[in-house]
Amino acid sequence: MTNETNPTPRVFVIGATRIKEDASMAGRSNEEIRDLLKPTYPEVAHATIRETEQDGQKTVSFLVRPGYKG
Repeated sequence: MTNETNPTPRVFVIGATRIKEDASMAGRSNEEIRDLLKPTYPEVAHATIRETEQDGQKTVSFLVRPGYKG
């Protein structure tokens, strides 16, 4: 089975966690993925998204901004 719109699944990185794109994520924008991940990873809500590609592998990193407590 090949996915013609995105032949190589993206990898989403949140800190040390790596999530490989599956069928439920295919074809969705990075913002839609953020909404999908927010319930499990609330830190992505205000994270900066950086997309890179190396050797045909797209990596989408959610760069969490340090917050303030209090």
